[in-house]
Amino acid sequence: MEQATGTSHRMLLLSALAFTVCIAAWLINGVLVTYLTNNGLFNWTPVETGWLLGVPVLVGSVMRLPVGLLTDRFGGKWVMIAVLLFSAIPLFLLSWANSYGTFLGLSFAFGLAGSTFSAGVAYVVLWYPKAKKGTAMGIFAAGNVGAALTTFFAPRLLVQLTNGNTDLEGWRTLPQLYAGVLVVMAVILLVFAKNKVPEAVKTFGQRIKPLKETRVWRFGLYYFFAYGSFVSLSQWLIPYYVNVYTLSIVSAGMMTTVFNLPAGLLRIVGGILSDKFGARIVLYWMFGVCLVGLLFLLPPRVELQTPGRGILASRSGMVESITEREILVVDEADPQARISYALTTNEQMDIRFGLHHDDEGFMPMPTTSVKQLPQVRVGDRVAKGELLAKGTTHIYFQANRWIFTVLVFLIGAAMGIGGAAVYKHISTYFPDEVGTVGGIVGVVGGLGGFFGPILFGYLLDATGVWTTCWALLFVVAAVALVWMRITVNRMDRALTGPST
Repeated sequence: MEQATGTSHRMLLLSALAFTVCIAAWLINGVLVTYLTNNGLFNWTPVETGWLLGVPVLVGSVMRLPVGLLTDRFGGKWVMIAVLLFSAIPLFLLSWANSYGTFLGLSFAFGLAGSTFSAGVAYVVLWYPKAKKGTAMGIFAAGNVGAALTTFFAPRLLVQLTNGNTDLEGWRTLPQLYAGVLVVMAVILLVFAKNKVPEAVKTFGQRIKPLKETRVWRFGLYYFFAYGSFVSLSQWLIPYYVNVYTLSIVSAGMMTTVFNLPAGLLRIVGGILSDKFGARIVLYWMFGVCLVGLLFLLPPRVELQTPGRGILASRSGMVESITEREILVVDEADPQARISYALTTNEQMDIRFGLHHDDEGFMPMPTTSVKQLPQVRVGDRVAKGELLAKGTTHIYFQANRWIFTVLVFLIGAAMGIGGAAVYKHISTYFPDEVGTVGGIVGVVGGLGGFFGPILFGYLLDATGVWTTCWALLFVVAAVALVWMRITVNRMDRALTGPST
């Protein structure tokens, strides 16, 4: 029986490292574009920002199929080296970009780095026996932690390279450093990797044949959410934290790492759970956790005023005096009697209108407070039921960033586990076409990472509300879950037959 060897493990390690640095470079715009716009170096709109975040992901996704074909033909070593070197060139040239068009074009070019996934998967599986292929693929896919490396280290590098944001042009060194890392990784593969080509090579027609099956597209939708949303949020959360919670880009990077680090590492756990409990159960849990988390993320951080409870005169009379705390009215029927109407004032309720900050304490639930402003003057005659003081209710929802981060962490963990479950599903239903179907599903999932930031940008531009991104993801997850449930019910009825 074929056994994994020391060479197998070395090839897996090298491939995972190459995939890690490629993912780190692939998602660099999430940090870099946020830094450039927030520091006023470029005045890009949310829609333009969404395109800059999405275009590299699009290229890396659609190129997975042709890169997979090239890997079958020439071997993973040479294809990964080529991807690393070709991606390094536009990434290095990005340091000279001075316009949106140039930045977009070069982002399009270095997006090729994301296609390393299909080259690595096709290469790694050749080195392991069938019983170990799933584990090997899970370890390789853990290279998604490259996203966490970028969100954690790139903001710090930018601060260092710009001398604490005093020399903003220092940002241009960052893409040069990333390009250098890609070249170094290519040299490491050249020296230490060993090439291997599959014995049977499938034609392009054979590869795309599974596209005719609905099940493949259903799996693609699952991965569109599990992996595509992971890629989207790995970039979108940086500007989200900066704009919504007024964090520095370094702090925003740390918070985003809380999301994408577990999503990458838990791919291995997802494979183990899928083997033990079944991919379907794991997917049910993924969609359930994500839907609940997304539902709680929907309410935006908000501060608003609305008409509140006012004060009406209980009897006719004349206003005798008005203070900060009360309105005193002489009773018209009994001039010796006084009616006191207590005012709820801004100071009494400790209200502060205007921008709130997270240092105001831990407020998990919306808070409301009221102030009442007199609408009459001393000497005015008032009738019964007349408005003496107008009420204004102040509503504030903090959307506490720590609760937000915990929810984002849980969603990221669920996505990581669910992504592995999708590929377990593929190996179950397409045991002889794991590479083919997995490549197609990978392309569809990667497209989620492309469309996500762009749609987020359009929604933000149209509504001005950052939490619209969670609403979009909620809809995608709900559609995927409903489709899965309908299919499972149909399969169950087919197995049991018509009821009698």
